[in-house]
This record gives sequence, C-alpha cells and structure tokens, in this order.
Amino acid sequence: MNKENKILKSLYAVADVEYRNFQSALIPTINKKSVIGVRTPVLRKMARDMVKSGEYKDFISRLPHKYFEENQLHAFIISLIKDFDIGVYEVSRFLPYIDNWATCDQMSPKVFVKNVDKLLPYIKKWIKSKHVYTVRFGVLCLMRYFVDDKFDVKYLDIVAKIKSNEYYVNMMRAWYFATAVAKHFDVVVPYLQKLDDWTRGRTIQKALESYRVIDVHKQKLRLLK
Repeated sequence: MNKENKILKSLYAVADVEYRNFQSALIPTINKKSVIGVRTPVLRKMARDMVKSGEYKDFISRLPHKYFEENQLHAFIISLIKDFDIGVYEVSRFLPYIDNWATCDQMSPKVFVKNVDKLLPYIKKWIKSKHVYTVRFGVLCLMRYFVDDKFDVKYLDIVAKIKSNEYYVNMMRAWYFATAVAKHFDVVVPYLQKLDDWTRGRTIQKALESYRVIDVHKQKLRLLK
C-alpha cells in the first residue's frame, strides 16, 4: 500500500456519515462526493502525528488532492511548520488549489505570528491574485496580524480597493472591516462611507452581531444603515 492510499484508508477509518452530510452542506462550493466526513480535531491530530514522524513531506508535495479532508490535512500540516521561509513557500504553493472557505480560513501558520513584517509583502501579493481563496487568505492575514498594534489606515485602503464579484472575497472584506471597527472604532467608522453599499452593509451587520463591539458603538452604527 502506497503512502497516499494509507492516508485515505486512515481517513475513511474515522469517517462519520452524519458529519459528512452536515459538513458538505456548509461548504456549497465543493463536490459533496469529495467529503469523507472526518471531524476537525481528528484531522489536526493526524497532522501533528505526520509532522512528528516526517511523513508529511511526501503528502504535501502532491497537488492537487481529491478529497476535502486531504486539503484540510494539508492546511493543518502547513500551520505547524516552524520555519518562516518554508512555511510561506508552502502556503503560496498550496493557495491556488484551495477551493473552499473552510480550508482557507483554518490554515493558520503559527510561524507567521512572530514574522508579521516579513509576511506583509506576501499578503500584498496574495491580495492581487485572481484566485478567490488566495485573495481571501490575504485579507484574512491582514485581519489576523494587522488590526492590533500593527494597525495602520493604509491597510484599510488595501482592502477597500479590492474589486471582486466573488461572495467569499467580499464577505472576508466585510469581516475585516467589522473587526477593525471593533478595535479602532473612531478611526474606521468614518472610513466606512468610502465603501460600496454592499460591503458597508455587511460590515455594519457583522459589527452589530459582534460581542466585541460595545453597545454605545452599536447604536452609532445603526444610524449608518
């Protein structure tokens, strides 16, 4: 049995049919037949075990994958890479093959946290991509690493200038602005007037739903609807 079949056998051994149906309903962009039905904690453990044993290298070298869980496993393995240069290389190589929001959003390399300044040029490059989930991941990284002490109004400009008809890009843009509103209300709220109506509306909606936005600020946001 080759390594690829061994991994698939391991995935099918822990498959849950009910969870497969639930999961596939949440991710409309993928073929339901590509979902095996393996829960996230199980996949994360498999990723850790593969990294510890060194078996992951052959697996992540093979793209594209056939199954959703293989993509998830790939994302979780990349998230564990400790070397920044290797990690960002593997992310860049994998991004064009991502076909759903879950794999995109759950890929979170730990090594990026301490290397945000080195990461910025890659973020700017990803955001200029024509691939939906590459752009989404770029905006996600701005939200993860550049809305706290690294925040700058220039990042609002970068996200605002993204022009896309793709739902999963624009929802991430709204999520980014809603997070920025929660953390830098006085700076970001005036900026919302520069956004298109759809993005501004979704941003306000998300901010109103957020527990991180205080009631006084929510009252002001309602006046902008």
